[in-house]
Amino acid sequence: MKIGIIGAGNIGGNLTRRLTALGHDVSVANSRGPQTLTALAEETGATAVDARDAARDAEVVVVTVPLKRVPDLPSGLFDGAADGFVVIDTGNYYPRERDGRIPEIEDGGLTESRWTERHVGHPVVKAFNGTYAQDILERPRPAGDPERMALPVAGDDERAKGVVRALIDELGFDTVDAGGIDDSWRQQPGTPVYGLRAGAEAVAKALAEASPERPAAFRG
Repeated sequence: MKIGIIGAGNIGGNLTRRLTALGHDVSVANSRGPQTLTALAEETGATAVDARDAARDAEVVVVTVPLKRVPDLPSGLFDGAADGFVVIDTGNYYPRERDGRIPEIEDGGLTESRWTERHVGHPVVKAFNGTYAQDILERPRPAGDPERMALPVAGDDERAKGVVRALIDELGFDTVDAGGIDDSWRQQPGTPVYGLRAGAEAVAKALAEASPERPAAFRG
């Protein structure tokens, strides 16, 4: 597939490494310009581009930037994307450490991914937000392996969610359907599933045990 990755931090960089290794055509962008991604491009064979061009012809676009930077993404971010393209949101809200207080999330009751969706202007599928970046490189397992990890995936569009789940399966992980974007609080920071390294049964149990009340450590 043609995949655009916007954000080249730990998650974005390691997804670039794995997806290119699997044979996907990956374009990667960050906020500082393609000239700062030369090493990653040379290492992986990905194409370093400006953020405005990352989604061009892409079937899947991964938005993996700090939450506070989402409103700063360029307008027309998805111009030129393939018909039926899917957006993956890996973001998390860290009000104390990084993002500052976002009233729509804390007072308005929006899930983090619903807030992101409204800013980028396209439905998103929430995935990888509670995954350790190094696990993307080090913990893939074949289907059926008892050590295979499962990742929660939330989204309102079943077709889009299916595309993302198939891609995660290709990366070497199982998935658990975590419901729609309004349910995605179940996998936000501070919930039982966040950072959980476990199989599908344990991930499903952790999602069910989540509380809708945002933990104090993740409130601004």
